[in-house]
Amino acid sequence: MVLVLEVTVGRRRTIVIPKRVAEMLGISEGSRLELRVEDGRIVLEPIPDAVELSLHGEKVAMTGLEELEAESIEQQRRYIGDR
Repeated sequence: MVLVLEVTVGRRRTIVIPKRVAEMLGISEGSRLELRVEDGRIVLEPIPDAVELSLHGEKVAMTGLEELEAESIEQQRRYIGDR
């Protein structure tokens, strides 16, 4: 689907993302976006947060509960030990 809308650059070079577009892409206040310049064009892409990735992202590895718990304990020891 291609959607073309006109927006205006405001003070301090701000651009407001239209509500309809923000809702379509799941963008809300505090969302992080990647900005790229490609061939003289500005490209913005939402950066999914960790929870979004864990629920809907591509799965690249499997881990068991025991492995997860061991890693958690190791990280907690590092954190506490650094204090």
